[in-house]
Amino acid sequence: MQPKDVYTLLQEQVDAETVFDFSEDEISKHEPFCFVKADKLRDVCQVLISNELLAFDFLLCITGVDMLNEDKLLSVYHLFSYQHRHTFVMKVSVPRDAPIIPSVASLWKTANWQEREQYDLLGIQYQGHPELKRLLLPDDWVGHPLRKDYVEEDQYRTMSTTRYSVMGMLSIYDENKPQTEGEKPHIVESKDQ
Repeated sequence: MQPKDVYTLLQEQVDAETVFDFSEDEISKHEPFCFVKADKLRDVCQVLISNELLAFDFLLCITGVDMLNEDKLLSVYHLFSYQHRHTFVMKVSVPRDAPIIPSVASLWKTANWQEREQYDLLGIQYQGHPELKRLLLPDDWVGHPLRKDYVEEDQYRTMSTTRYSVMGMLSIYDENKPQTEGEKPHIVESKDQ
């Protein structure tokens, strides 16, 4: 089944206000996707799993996107059906100041850690998650580093968080200076510093 067919079936099974804005852009080669209303996400997922024509039994991944200019966060779901060998992508948009989306961890076990990762890095609250806490960063970390307006603290637990630019630290060898055996190559400082 093609993504457009999945979309059409979802609109029939759920409704056109819940599942909307199908996008299929062959020029950019992005995967086709549609949007789903946040408060109806679990209803849509139930159809995606239980309908025999769809049978999306595997959640490949959940990714997050910060749409700072539009003042919203996206949670993007990539689904796969082992039975039918088809894929589908759906997006849920929520406001940045109240990013609440129902958890799908009880429907797909892989969602457990994937939702925790998006919570940790973007601050999306997955309501009903069995243990929504940070996954990659320490529990006392302040903020969500993948938000585009995130500003890192100067220190964390008395350790500096300053990292030097690798490009600024790179040096190149002066190929014009002759070298004798055993002599270290002459290094010219990089101008990127």
